[in-house]
Amino acid sequence: MIALKDVSYSYEGCAALKKINLHIGKGESVALMGVNGSGKSTLLKLLNGIIFPDGGEYRFDGETITQKKMQDAAFSKRFHQRIGFVFQNSDTQLFCSDVYDEIAFGPRQMGMKETDVESRVQDCLALLNIEDFRHRQPYHLSGGEKKKVAIACVLALNPEVLIFDEPLNGLDPRTQRWFVSFLIKLHEAGKTLISSTHDLEMVQEIADRAILFGEDHTIAADKPAQELLEDIDLLKKVNLIDEYYHRHPGSTHQHFHIHPF
Repeated sequence: MIALKDVSYSYEGCAALKKINLHIGKGESVALMGVNGSGKSTLLKLLNGIIFPDGGEYRFDGETITQKKMQDAAFSKRFHQRIGFVFQNSDTQLFCSDVYDEIAFGPRQMGMKETDVESRVQDCLALLNIEDFRHRQPYHLSGGEKKKVAIACVLALNPEVLIFDEPLNGLDPRTQRWFVSFLIKLHEAGKTLISSTHDLEMVQEIADRAILFGEDHTIAADKPAQELLEDIDLLKKVNLIDEYYHRHPGSTHQHFHIHPF
């Protein structure tokens, strides 16, 4: 479904991605790992058509994604119906005066009838158990509540691919647990998930596959998630952990110390 060939991207001459080659199939749940500044967020923006490669090619379901194509309103609408992006900071995503209009915005932009919009909004409110938020102002919500509304906004278009940038940031432990369980349900429903995260426990729970970015802005490893998490030397090499595990007699339990980014 997603294919990148020799993709590079720079910000004002500073490399963010270098010769990235990547394939993600339909229905996969993939975790992107790596220290801040290694290129994860840049890659997510590129996958969502917010930025475009300086070099190389990005293809989505066989179609090359370019800035010129994304300037075509019809093409852009079709693309964003199929791939949804939940930003790290929910405030970046929310701008309407109440939650109902926030969730309804995408379907309305797609030209849906208002009765169909109402149905989509109600389904999303129920799915995320936020019916009581229907007429609340988004900026009055807590961080976890805003995250749920941001997810509802994306789900209202029922995309095939869902992209999450550091989804657990700023969430309390209860909301984090809810969110991980929700991602598992989405994956079980057949959605393709791509999540950028520093949380190794989350990777272990939600991801089939993990892609590790090095500090040189290249892919350092692309492996089954559990296999990558067990490659302690590699995680240390890319500066993702600094102390790896303490073995107790008769135990293989691993205690990770993750850099506090």
